[in-house]
Amino acid sequence: MAQIVDTTLPTILALDFDGVLCDGLAEYFATSWRVYCQIWSPPDKTPPEGLAEQFYRMRPVVETGWEMPLVLRSLLLGAAETEILQHWATIAQQQIEADRLSASDLSAAVDRVRDEWIAADLESWLALHRFYPGATERLQQVLAASSYPVIITTKEGRFVQQLLRQQAIEFPAAQIWGKEIKRPKAQSLRQLLQSADSQPLSIWFVEDRLKTLQAVQSQPDLAAVKLFLADWGYNTAAERKAVQSPIHLLSLTQFAQDFSCWLSAG
Repeated sequence: MAQIVDTTLPTILALDFDGVLCDGLAEYFATSWRVYCQIWSPPDKTPPEGLAEQFYRMRPVVETGWEMPLVLRSLLLGAAETEILQHWATIAQQQIEADRLSASDLSAAVDRVRDEWIAADLESWLALHRFYPGATERLQQVLAASSYPVIITTKEGRFVQQLLRQQAIEFPAAQIWGKEIKRPKAQSLRQLLQSADSQPLSIWFVEDRLKTLQAVQSQPDLAAVKLFLADWGYNTAAERKAVQSPIHLLSLTQFAQDFSCWLSAG
């Protein structure tokens, strides 16, 4: 395993995609509604007024894409937002069992809808995404500098590549670790440590899901990885308030600045 060093500059910058680099809330809702219509066949194919806004508020509970149409299902069946935010894992499991579905069924449906949409009308699909202000410029800076960037995401890598290409960013495919690699993000960080050469390493990881960061924090062999919660991403005010050392709360303004500014995150 490579030597770990504590430095003010990361040699590897690990970045989540959704909620850190790219805001795809509009696309998530549109895709989820298409999947919902295919699976549950509502009589009205127009989403109810206010459903999108409810879905946006619930986005912080989603860890992987298969959960998104299930959030819609739960909301439309009357689940309270507070219950979803506090007990999503239980609600999701109960719902897929009640509907005789599986995570793999829903995941395949989400990917299929996206693939069909991209094949039929790539421009309309791309148009529903926006990169956070300064995110693409920061990514270009990192690509051109000495830090080695890796995108670790639960989104399919091919979708990430489509979106980066739209921004004229040539990001090496080998440095996009998407859902297809089928391993938790903590394991991906461990893989980075194990696959590196003998040069000293400093790994920084930016993620918008607090539970993911806490899972990394709980593993002793990953203690040297610096952890940052992106406060502009899909998390709640309560989660941001709960951030404690060694996790750093990072603002979008800090993200765009020199790495030395990140460590002052509160």
